[in-house]
Amino acid sequence: MNSDRAPEHGRPRRVFVAGATGYIGRHVALELSARGHQVVCFVREHSGIGATVGPDQARRNLAGCEVRFGNVTQARSLIEDGFRGEKFDAVVCCLASRNGGVEDSWRIDYAASRKLLEVSRDSGVGHFILLSAICVQKPRLAFQRAKLRMEEELVSSGMTYSVVRPTAFFKSLAGQVEALKQGRPFVLFDNDEAACKPIGEADLAAFMADCLEDSSRHNRILPVGGPGKAVTARERADMLFRLLGRKPRYRRVPIALFDGLIPVLELLARVFPRFRDRAEFARIGRYYATESMLVMDQTSGAYDADATPSWGNQTLLDFYRQVLEDGLTGQELGDHSLFAGLSRTQES
Repeated sequence: MNSDRAPEHGRPRRVFVAGATGYIGRHVALELSARGHQVVCFVREHSGIGATVGPDQARRNLAGCEVRFGNVTQARSLIEDGFRGEKFDAVVCCLASRNGGVEDSWRIDYAASRKLLEVSRDSGVGHFILLSAICVQKPRLAFQRAKLRMEEELVSSGMTYSVVRPTAFFKSLAGQVEALKQGRPFVLFDNDEAACKPIGEADLAAFMADCLEDSSRHNRILPVGGPGKAVTARERADMLFRLLGRKPRYRRVPIALFDGLIPVLELLARVFPRFRDRAEFARIGRYYATESMLVMDQTSGAYDADATPSWGNQTLLDFYRQVLEDGLTGQELGDHSLFAGLSRTQES
């Protein structure tokens, strides 16, 4: 495990952060501010889950940062409302689609991020740090293809870059916590080989902040996982049952459920456009049920836990212990919550 930060934070820099009201973006902005950097966050006037966070709450959530409001999908707003003709040393892009839908993924993960890159380059920004995802190694989904396309644009831009590809977030592995607290079984898919090295938001924020200060992370694509060994869904379930002091109970769901559902939704999407995202959500569910969030050997196609860098201090066990004691406030899945009702029926 490597939990050492850059040896020193160096001179304060002016940093422009896009996506700062998101799960990771907020922690990155606060981490940069805590290190003494001058942070400007560019956000929507109404953000958060259900667009319930207004300007005053956004400023409170990003205390210590300057908050500016505008539309990241419009170059003019980025220039006039965001950059305002000012100089920035670096830009951190934490933009991500709200739910992984096809159109939204290309609109935000690619098009908006590309506009930010173009405005940054034209404004003389020296360093662009992009939050991507480790799953772009095997792109099967719209948001993965959009993120990978954005990575390619950045690498070929001529700017100094750092592309951060984290594994699963702790938050994404908390979807069944409340169900288990209520005595329900843990949902397992019949293929329980997929594993990940999940990472917490504070550790990932520190890793990204270090990219600004550590030249060894410049012009590199940086996969990163959390501390400890890779864990499967069954191992994560066992952690939770031990912490709850309960005998494990599972509900097993066949992967074939997706294999039957996806073609039907794809067929419907040809006639009814509203089914396009529903088909994509089913593909997302299947992908995460069957694919590991680890570094993949590009020759063999095999996932390699040992090749996946470990970083940080908070373990998944620490996180589960915390949310069982304190609740899931701040860890809500929102639009990313899928198959929330699976654990309510048919136990095994």
